Amino acid sequence: MPNGYVLGIDSSQGMINTAKEIESHNLSFQQLSINDVDFVDKFDIIFSNATLHWVLDHKLLLANSYKALKQNGIIRFNFAGDGNCSTFFTVIKEVMSLKEFKDNFNEFQWPWYMPPINEYTKLVDSCDFNNIKIWEENADRFFSTKDDMIKWIDQPSIVPFLKLVAEGQKDKFRNIVINEMTKRAEQTDGRCFETFRRINVYAKK
Repeated sequence: MPNGYVLGIDSSQGMINTAKEIESHNLSFQQLSINDVDFVDKFDIIFSNATLHWVLDHKLLLANSYKALKQNGIIRFNFAGDGNCSTFFTVIKEVMSLKEFKDNFNEFQWPWYMPPINEYTKLVDSCDFNNIKIWEENADRFFSTKDDMIKWIDQPSIVPFLKLVAEGQKDKFRNIVINEMTKRAEQTDGRCFETFRRINVYAKK
């Protein structure tokens, strides 16, 4: 984009520090939570891929995005929707409910928003956007090996749960999750299957 300017944001300072290594005269990065975005008439496009399911308040997200766009600007989002990670979610809920772990999760808030497409369509329709297009995508994945699946479990899937488990129980909690996931996801050829479902959003101001 020789005649444009790109700003990348992330709430993680570690991610920003890494990204800053590729900054240039028209590419910069800023530590900022999407919930705190307060730009006005600044961008032609707001783009996000495989991230916004970590944002719980999409009504606020859409309002802030609309305000940040110039007239005729667009949003283009892709994030996890209903049916995503169905095996992992089943396993993690079962392990969380085990007697030895359940007290760790008394105040737990589910960390993701992965809505059905009809729910999200109504949400976007309630905003001021035009030319709205919303569609589902089946991105089911076969991990090449069990180790590849374990890497995905360790980062980032199990992180919101493991940080609440008492220090002396963390390894046991993780091992049970991995063993159960392997039983249910491993295929006869050694690959491991998991459901990945996406919602795609295009809308114009």
